[in-house]
Amino acid sequence: MSKILVVDDEVGIRELLSEILRDEGHDVQLAENAAAARAAREAGRPDMVLLDIWMPDTDGITLLKEWAGNGQLNMPVVMMSGHATIDTAVEATKIGALDFLEKPIGMQKLLSAVKKALERSARQTGGGLSLAAFARPGPLRDIKRRLDQMIAKSPLVLLRSGPGSIAELAARSVQTAGKPWIDLAADATPLSTEMLERASGGVLWCEELARLSRPQQKNLLFAAERLDKYALRLVAATAHSNTELATLGWDEAALSRLFETALGVPGLAELKDEIPDIAAHLLTQLAESDGLPLRRFSSAALNGLRQHAWPGGYAELRGAVKSLALAALDDEIGEADVQHLLQPAGAPDLLPAGLAPEVINLPLREAREAFERMYFEYHLAQDGSNMTRLAEKTGLERTHLYRKLKDLGLR
Repeated sequence: MSKILVVDDEVGIRELLSEILRDEGHDVQLAENAAAARAAREAGRPDMVLLDIWMPDTDGITLLKEWAGNGQLNMPVVMMSGHATIDTAVEATKIGALDFLEKPIGMQKLLSAVKKALERSARQTGGGLSLAAFARPGPLRDIKRRLDQMIAKSPLVLLRSGPGSIAELAARSVQTAGKPWIDLAADATPLSTEMLERASGGVLWCEELARLSRPQQKNLLFAAERLDKYALRLVAATAHSNTELATLGWDEAALSRLFETALGVPGLAELKDEIPDIAAHLLTQLAESDGLPLRRFSSAALNGLRQHAWPGGYAELRGAVKSLALAALDDEIGEADVQHLLQPAGAPDLLPAGLAPEVINLPLREAREAFERMYFEYHLAQDGSNMTRLAEKTGLERTHLYRKLKDLGLR
């Protein structure tokens, strides 16, 4: 027996659809608005949803986007409306709706759409959390708007990201619910046109170009030449320049294409005020995708997460949220839970005096650059930017000194 959620603000339509579907042997849940639909969805994933577009509190398209952004669109959704335009139907399909039914709905069309949806339900999985989940004005919504504008014009986007990046969170925003997500760093098996055809409509992802092996580089470039043909999108990220990547074996002509459409993405250190919101949404999404216990964060716990440096970025934050959900003894994750995970009791404080935690926790290369920048900024201020005295103090030849300051972005 399949569980079907019917969401419509008109009581007559809810009762009619419920009667038809129950006669067919289905378990039917009813929701009169988006708030009731959210509650039903959070209580357990239905096998499919029949969702009205025009509702008084939140319209169906907005609710669909919300589920997609939270990684909760892992069930087929069939939209319903008596006044929608073709553009609305197309928009719903792009977000992840399976089908669209025009009111009044004939019985045969209804049963056909339900059968099609239930056949897909068993194999449909949700994506990860994406920027679509963050609707309030702020940097996360701005990043999504910029990314949407770019991906609408180019199927290939490079995310320029440093330590603590949220690149994956951004990249998930271009994935259509139910469509494939392929991590190009996960496998070195040569891609074929048949594989790309099976992935049609999906997203190819690379977290860091510098980590790809030569076979994986070839896979990325093979796919990049065929994106339009198979309706694919390629989102790659890197913290390196094209010159640095060329020294790792990347073809310079290929790098020119990859760097042609790029978007700067901030790290969690620049998004401290957004961390509580990201963590809360991750908790919801992981409960759905990984079957974790349903938990909630206390305000103090969220503040503890906000204060942490997160040098490992989004992946580290996601791992911490998952660990907290599994280890918490109560439904509410408290400040003590966060402290026990991020700063275990009895752990020695080995941090060198005067050195910020966000620097010492960086990878060696980035930590060295951060220290050099602080070192030169200090001496430039002490000597009034006198290059002769600075060269004497640092023991560097002036040409080398100028090059070092330029590399560090200092004048």
